[in-house]
Amino acid sequence: MITCFRINRLDNVATMLDDVVTSGIDVRVLGESTDNMKALEPIKLGHKIALIDIPEGSQIIKFGVAIGCAIRGIRAGEWVHLHNCASGFDERSQTLDVETGASTDVSYE
Repeated sequence: MITCFRINRLDNVATMLDDVVTSGIDVRVLGESTDNMKALEPIKLGHKIALIDIPEGSQIIKFGVAIGCAIRGIRAGEWVHLHNCASGFDERSQTLDVETGASTDVSYE
């Protein structure tokens, strides 16, 4: 079974331990939980999955601390990344390419 890991009981996201390649796949939550949930979209290994619905403007909690803020509502089972959350640590993160992480605000001509 596809798995993810919830680090702290306060976390509203977990880290994927496997790739989710299609939506609707069952994901087992390990660590500070033993629940199962459905992934709503493909999510790569090492990326975050929302464990609960996270309203726009709410904190993204990982390691038991806020790491960012939802810039739109995020449903349980969705991929949590630059397209739907703003980093609490790096203001520039919103300018990075969602897939590659490459800078999009610098011209290399």
